[in-house]
Amino acid sequence: MSEIEELNSRIMQALDRVAQGVDALGDGGESVEALKQALDEEKTVNAQLNERVRALGERQAKALEELEARAEETAGRMSKFDEDLQRLRRANGQLSEACEALRNANAEGVGEPHLINKAMMAELEALRAARNAEISQADEIIAALTPLLDANDAQTEETA
Repeated sequence: MSEIEELNSRIMQALDRVAQGVDALGDGGESVEALKQALDEEKTVNAQLNERVRALGERQAKALEELEARAEETAGRMSKFDEDLQRLRRANGQLSEACEALRNANAEGVGEPHLINKAMMAELEALRAARNAEISQADEIIAALTPLLDANDAQTEETA
């Protein structure tokens, strides 16, 4: 924004000089040729300023697109992480139910093989779900650290 304010200030100063030139023309002080040259110079400066504003707008649009893409990517990762956590919760619930049924069967003195299998399957599912949740969490941490590391590498290269 400070560039835009500086450019605006320069334009206002140029317009003031043009106004002074017009006033002087009325007094017969400056020649018409000098005023035309000053006007051409101001047109050149104005064109340069317009180009700078256009370039700033393009940079801002590009940065906005990059931020939107990163936000969408992050939302996708968070959605996957949430799914993994829900799967983990369901698996842990099944594991608790299977363990409760196994404890009840053992308390009655009836060892039921299908309950043991069910408990083992629930435990395996819980372990898989926990692993997937940990992987998603690690991916999220890596995604958060990568831009910081890239910025650090770029800063190190600039100072070298």
